[in-house]
Amino acid sequence: MNPVMSSSPALAKHFSAVRKQTEDLCAPLSAEDMMVQSSADASPVKWHLAHTSWFFEVFILREFVPGYREFNPDFIWLFNSYYKSLGEHPEKKLRASFSRPGLATVLDYRCHVEEAIHKFIESGMPLEAENRIILGVNHEQQHQELIATDIKHALWMDPLHPAYLSTPLLRDAEAAQELCWASYPEGIREVGSDGSSFCFDNEMPRHREFIEAFRIARRTVTCAEYFQFMKDGGYRRPELWLSEGWDTILSQGWAAPLYWHGHGDSIEDWSVFTMHGDRPLAELAETPVCHVSCFEAEAYARAAGKRLPTEAEWEIAASPLPIEGNLLEGACFHPRVAADAIPSILSQMFGDVWEWTRSPYVGYPGYESLPGALGEYNGKFMCNQMVLRGGSVVTPASHLRATYRNFFAPPARWQFSGIRLADVEP
Repeated sequence: MNPVMSSSPALAKHFSAVRKQTEDLCAPLSAEDMMVQSSADASPVKWHLAHTSWFFEVFILREFVPGYREFNPDFIWLFNSYYKSLGEHPEKKLRASFSRPGLATVLDYRCHVEEAIHKFIESGMPLEAENRIILGVNHEQQHQELIATDIKHALWMDPLHPAYLSTPLLRDAEAAQELCWASYPEGIREVGSDGSSFCFDNEMPRHREFIEAFRIARRTVTCAEYFQFMKDGGYRRPELWLSEGWDTILSQGWAAPLYWHGHGDSIEDWSVFTMHGDRPLAELAETPVCHVSCFEAEAYARAAGKRLPTEAEWEIAASPLPIEGNLLEGACFHPRVAADAIPSILSQMFGDVWEWTRSPYVGYPGYESLPGALGEYNGKFMCNQMVLRGGSVVTPASHLRATYRNFFAPPARWQFSGIRLADVEP
């Protein structure tokens, strides 16, 4: 039986739009900027540009296009990220150590792969290949987030603290809405994706969970609220912290979220590094606190007498809502104030900041990873990670859905991550 063949102008258009969005993110950067790797968690922007092309070349073009000629055979191992079944690759922390290939060659590589993908789409393709292109597009959107987070960290590490954008960060005129709660009854609920549209393998299968009655905050925690936690000695109270969290803040010298700098008990004495440069914390007091680790989110929740939501609770609350918010397309690059005219409506569930949950990143009941090397995409990381939900200010809108599961290790805080509180229903 012949495989189902597809030629999709809509897919070609979406592929082109996502590839252009990646390059638009790089427009404010110099070639030197794109070589910087400021931590072992981050990668140079030039590497992101190459690796996202590598994904399409390795998993689509080499497997489905007869006679396809690789741009450079060395790129197959050089820009492999972590797919062990495909062979060896350079150690992640050394990605900035090789200056060759140069940026111009990497951009030529992108063009080579894009032209081949477009020809492949136009010629008709098996359904499996179409599914992989869709996966590749979503993979590139993940790397768009990483480009933004990694370059922010790189610019912050620069002694000059240069801004990513020269435009000023507009100050929100309104105060954040009053912190109030949305309540949900106990019951057996279905969570996860049914696979009827694109999702990652870790979002499936859809399954039932018994949920105790709970309530969830209608907005995220603000900078002003978090600053009060600091003033109240939050970083000096071991009873608030998980054991590993306490060890981490002592060993790392944490006393505030990443990118905050200052001293004293007045918010006027503190500043925050943003993609628009340094800004007074007082100007951002009503915006969501950002760049906190899961350890910090847990400690804040405990100090407030609350807890973080489970990922199932978060999904139940978010599922009826449209995918709208302060996302990458808005080009703001910083969380905004939750100032909805109707405070009874949940705010900021999508965009602004990824929200830590109290759920460990594990497979759902019946989880099966993708076959072959693609099975390494998500499943191999189901250890020592916590789930985040909702996307951030650097997440593309078309990349999000209520079932989306992001995951990072508890100490990670260079991502745009924040806090939403939850509690048992009183």
